[in-house]
Amino acid sequence: MLVIGLMSGTSADGIDAAICELNGAPPALQARIVHAITHAYPDGFQARILNACLPEHSRVDELCQLNFDLGELFAQASLHVIEDAGMTPADIDLIGSHGQTVWHMVQPDGRVSATLQLTEAALLAERTGLTTINNFRPRDIAAGGQGAPLTAYADWLLLRHPDYWRAIQNIGGIGNVTFLPPLSDTRSLPTAFDTGPGNALIDGAAVILTNGRLAYDRDSALARQGQIDEDWLQSLSAHPYYQRRPPKTTGRELFGAQMAAQLVADGQARGLDAGSILATLTALTAASIADAYQQFAPVMPEEVILGGGGGRNPFLVDMLRGLLPHSRVLHHEDVGLDSDNKEALVFALLAYETWHARPGNFPALTGASHPAVLGQITPGQNYVDLLRRTWHEQWT
Repeated sequence: MLVIGLMSGTSADGIDAAICELNGAPPALQARIVHAITHAYPDGFQARILNACLPEHSRVDELCQLNFDLGELFAQASLHVIEDAGMTPADIDLIGSHGQTVWHMVQPDGRVSATLQLTEAALLAERTGLTTINNFRPRDIAAGGQGAPLTAYADWLLLRHPDYWRAIQNIGGIGNVTFLPPLSDTRSLPTAFDTGPGNALIDGAAVILTNGRLAYDRDSALARQGQIDEDWLQSLSAHPYYQRRPPKTTGRELFGAQMAAQLVADGQARGLDAGSILATLTALTAASIADAYQQFAPVMPEEVILGGGGGRNPFLVDMLRGLLPHSRVLHHEDVGLDSDNKEALVFALLAYETWHARPGNFPALTGASHPAVLGQITPGQNYVDLLRRTWHEQWT
């Protein structure tokens, strides 16, 4: 099947759209990216999304309209990637859309009680004519899970090494890790959770410190000019989230714009310049990842595979290599995956599994009480034909 995967992450910096070819079934499922693009948001739209993630700025009428506007933009991204690949909508079977997370409700005890991803699937199905599967997280939460990290299930299916443990470390706005036992180990279970801030605090601070001139610290240029404040770093590392045992998830509701603004103010009160504030916040992300491994890794991994925008932050990657001296720190490209489009591939894969009535979660990864078929199906013009072709093959 050819499935379009769509993803807009915590940073809300554009829509990743990937046409993916998927065949087979677990444990022999095969997945590859055929063609991928990043579809830019219109000017000002990223700020609109990020404001919607702040309770003091978001309103029910704005959230209602944003849901539909995102639907239009995700539909445009789908048509864009189809055209860019030299295809037509008739060549595509399904769309799998993560949408845009605006709130992930984590209670003080670590239980997730609700989650909200916007992007109206009816618009995707209507504009493209393609059956669309979206809203993957709530079913896992309904089954007692965290609803994330859903990428971990794809890691389990695609990225286990024959002989040794791997850690698959995504560093988007939030950091998350999947610890994978080797294929030769038939007894150990994987573990996955959010490690804490990824780029969210660094990016938020960069915006404030440059008065909006920079959206992020490109190539760590500012952080490398500063000095890490070790006392402040130690204080920041005492945040209770880092000590909470998995399964656990977090998001911008904790490590977001409000915290970034407060940390900039705190750093300036300590007499730190912009470079030193960013150096310390970059060190916080690295330290939180390494500390999570020390505390919660079932086995210290021989390889750490980095993905997400943080994998292109050289200062952060250098620190991770120093903090994880017994692990080889690599990138997704080193194991044959495109870092920029991996998450789009994940949601194509999850849509594929849902369409075939197979679970898209693994209780050991999310804390759910049982495996569950994830997502909601919105029929497109190809729905009946797709049923005839794919379900006839599966059930006869």
